[in-house]
Amino acid sequence: MAKRSIEKFKIYKNVFDEFTLRTLFKLSSQEHFENLVSPIMIGKESNIFLAETMEQEYVIVKIYRLHSCNFNQMFSYIQSDPRYANLKNQRRLVIFHWVQREYRNLLLAREKINVPQPIAFSNNVLVMESIGGDKPSPQLKDSLPKDLDSFSKKILKSVRELASLGLVHADLSEYNILNHKETPYFIDFSQGTSIKDPNSSDYLKRDLKNIARFFAKHKVTIDPEEEYKRIVEKKNS
Repeated sequence: MAKRSIEKFKIYKNVFDEFTLRTLFKLSSQEHFENLVSPIMIGKESNIFLAETMEQEYVIVKIYRLHSCNFNQMFSYIQSDPRYANLKNQRRLVIFHWVQREYRNLLLAREKINVPQPIAFSNNVLVMESIGGDKPSPQLKDSLPKDLDSFSKKILKSVRELASLGLVHADLSEYNILNHKETPYFIDFSQGTSIKDPNSSDYLKRDLKNIARFFAKHKVTIDPEEEYKRIVEKKNS
């Protein structure tokens, strides 16, 4: 049985290295998912698959490429996060902690905002809830909400809620927000960092500018500087 189970991942041997295949098998053996159903995104640094569980439910399996990840860039982001202050600049170590950080950030963020529920991680692989089930919800860039003004306000509220948890997304844009039934869900939290990170203010300002830029194209005005002041004033009150 075990041999047959691991063989099902061998069809991806031209996509993943042997180490990743073993990691996928480990997570599958722990029943976090059964089969990789279809790719959602094949990227330079990570591959995202829709996967099915034994209960015929659906999850997302995010797999970071060990050999093509820009781990130097990853390290430049993660080293200023006080939670990872002592991390050494070693390729696999950086990637593994990058995955751990995404899991950890999702776990914290879901206390107050809409994000996929993190399920498990191991090495370079993260398993999380599929928002939308077998038909994953689209990115904001591909699915405009009916009420843009209301949707933008929900996003800004989520940014404030994250800050109240001591977290900044640090890569927020229309690419990393899902439109699920007219409700924003934040995704891709690997760059998310502590508010105590010395770069967190710059990241927060960038997040707000990205949101303002996107909605400006659709005639909704957001003042990123005012939104930033609002967050800072609340944090200091």
